[in-house]
Amino acid sequence: MKELILGGARSGKSALAERLALNSGLAVTYIATATAGDGEMSERIAHHRARRPAKWQLVEEPRHLAAALRGAASSERCLLVDCLTLWLNNVIADEALFQQERSVLLETLPELPGRVILVSNEVGLGIVPLGELSRRFCDEAGRLHQDLARVCERVIFVAAGLPLVLKGSPL
Repeated sequence: MKELILGGARSGKSALAERLALNSGLAVTYIATATAGDGEMSERIAHHRARRPAKWQLVEEPRHLAAALRGAASSERCLLVDCLTLWLNNVIADEALFQQERSVLLETLPELPGRVILVSNEVGLGIVPLGELSRRFCDEAGRLHQDLARVCERVIFVAAGLPLVLKGSPL
């Protein structure tokens, strides 16, 4: 099963994804896309690490997500990707890389064995940003979410820790 979990910052989306992975009964590989560019981001990463079970495998891949997914996927494994918007941030500045990685991700995802849980920030619910790069980021995140929602069997929106299933089987 392929799942997309969307929500705002601190909405509970990562906690839900971690619960689903833990309850899957499968071995879990956590694919982290964040890079610690400053102290605050280092603290966020440390918080996520502290929450994860020690037995989970960790793959840190900020740019080549499809390759990381292909390398870790198996029918006996649950892959948890946290998060797509950080990955997007890491590739969007290089247009050729972004287009290539986005295309490969969308081609690869439906073919992967096992369970895949994708976590991403929904950034399109607020005002239109003033800066050109910020607008492009929001636009590309929205397009990516739409394309992923088409290929995922389940899509969940999380607000205030409460999941709302938008597509697929109930939790």
